[in-house]
Amino acid sequence: MIKQILGKLPRKPSKSAEKSDFGGSSAPSNASFSSRSSDLASTGPINANSISLPSLDSVSNLGYSHGSRLAQVANTKPNGNLVTASYEALPAFRDVPSSDKQNLFIKKLNLCCVVFDFTDPTQHLKEKEIKRQTLLELVDYVTSANGKFSESVMQEAIKMVSVNLFRSMSPQPRENKVVVEGFDLEEEESLMDPAWPHLQIVYEFFLRFVASHETDAKLAKRYIDHSFVLKLLDLFDSEDPREREYLKTILHRIYGKFMVHRPFIRKVINNIFFCFIFETEKHNGIAELLEVLGSIINGFALPLKEEHKLFLVRALIPLHKPKCLPMYHQQLSYCITQFVEKDCKLADTVIRGLLKYWPITNSSKEVMFLSELEEILEATQPAEFQRCMVAERALYLWNNDHIENLIRQNCKVILPIIFPALENGRNHWNQVVQSLTLNIRKIFSDVDPELFEECLCKFQEDQSKLGETRRKHETVWKRLEEIAASKAAGEAILVPTSKPTETLSS
Repeated sequence: MIKQILGKLPRKPSKSAEKSDFGGSSAPSNASFSSRSSDLASTGPINANSISLPSLDSVSNLGYSHGSRLAQVANTKPNGNLVTASYEALPAFRDVPSSDKQNLFIKKLNLCCVVFDFTDPTQHLKEKEIKRQTLLELVDYVTSANGKFSESVMQEAIKMVSVNLFRSMSPQPRENKVVVEGFDLEEEESLMDPAWPHLQIVYEFFLRFVASHETDAKLAKRYIDHSFVLKLLDLFDSEDPREREYLKTILHRIYGKFMVHRPFIRKVINNIFFCFIFETEKHNGIAELLEVLGSIINGFALPLKEEHKLFLVRALIPLHKPKCLPMYHQQLSYCITQFVEKDCKLADTVIRGLLKYWPITNSSKEVMFLSELEEILEATQPAEFQRCMVAERALYLWNNDHIENLIRQNCKVILPIIFPALENGRNHWNQVVQSLTLNIRKIFSDVDPELFEECLCKFQEDQSKLGETRRKHETVWKRLEEIAASKAAGEAILVPTSKPTETLSS
């Protein structure tokens, strides 16, 4: 009978480990953990205490199981909830001698490898509560551990985390949402994972396990390997923001503790961005990944490696292109500014990149670009500013004293470029723009009256030529319309061959 049941078990397809590498870190938050269910209902991580993280030198790949036999038997029915009669609570840690606690810890980890179906809240209530209480005990045990975790404990811990977290996700077909007025919060709530009451404790367990001083990085890297990290990064596309928040904190811990994984993590994030920018424009975790990267970029040593500069040019700057930019612009702007603050010579590259993707027909995105441009110019030195002066866009930045001084110093170059915009702005429909234009016009006139008068004469000359050109175009179009009207009336038309400027006769 058991063989027949096992023979019908569906085999889970393993995700390919052939994804590329790239990475980040986000600052973990700190809070005390309580075993009460009310604490687990919060939307944020039940965060571990801040712990300084050691580093690694090498990595080895050792596979881990995706679930015990008990977990597989628990998923043999279509609803995934066939639970054996032996699913009973194990003794508490306080009820066994110290010598047996490690074995009990492993048994509790195996017990938590059973995955329940939370889409039906009426099934297996007793078993779900046993698992929840067991997970809470595991968190407490990891938090208060006094000795190094053995390799067998690490293997079973990562197996339990993998079985519970690495699951197939079937996201609802929907476009990326932009946070605007009228955003439907109830619709966002409907995307919350019903299994979160258990998943949250699993995430908290893993966060504390990674951050614990009792977790030896040299042993742990055999199980927290590239394949594991890759699957963890895949989870950033979760539609549940609470899960993405935990992932962000955990990735920060892994990036800090496992130095050997850093290039791989950065490479994977890089490829996620490429796929998002040039293929799908759909991913739920771009903001969180950028927040992780903001911490990573902040820690880059100087001079910046060529690899990091290429990441800026090929991945970060093109992230301004997708329509859903408002969802992650704040985090993106922070990452970009970090690069410029570390190497002011990158200001020219960044500003030219912004102008390349400038949203001419999208005023709300244009405001974001202008705000980001102001932050970049704040970190720009005069020598670099001369290389990347930004035409009429600079008009919007005159409220910033630093930028105004830069523009004054380069008046002879900037005024001829922006003068047409100044003159046209005097008749703008928006009173604020008119007022701003007149103020800037007066400043330039006071700084260099001769240059201002020269620019004014040239502008009037150009306007006169433009008017003459427009009149010629109008004449040509009028003649073409007359010819077209004549053809429509069926009249014969004589087209001259030698003197096209002569009047055409019908």
